[in-house]
Amino acid sequence: MVGVATNGDVYDRNCPSRVIANHATGQWGSLVMGKLLDGTRRFSELRREVAGVSEKMLAQTLQALERDGLVHREVHPVIPPHVDYSLTPLGTQAAERIRGLFTWIEDNLPHLMAAQDAYDARRAENV
Repeated sequence: MVGVATNGDVYDRNCPSRVIANHATGQWGSLVMGKLLDGTRRFSELRREVAGVSEKMLAQTLQALERDGLVHREVHPVIPPHVDYSLTPLGTQAAERIRGLFTWIEDNLPHLMAAQDAYDARRAENV
């Protein structure tokens, strides 16, 4: 898409905002952005801190977030190459909202787990 749209509609399957929302709120994107909210990281640091992400998936996630303008990639001209990742101002805004959701989930985990247990018990009765 050439140019900048005035508004997006993530509920429209053809709107590019849906792709960006998926990058930022998907499993790896949201976790990476959450870690970058704490400060600049190297690839290997992110790989360690975002437990379970593969090297390939982390690379793809960072590329997508960089393309979307949420992550800044800085290559330092040294040997061996040194690459830092940080949030852009837009990325910081998004990551703060994501972290708010993560905090809410963590704070309400006992209630959420109880709801899951109740749901599972109801499902088991109907089997």
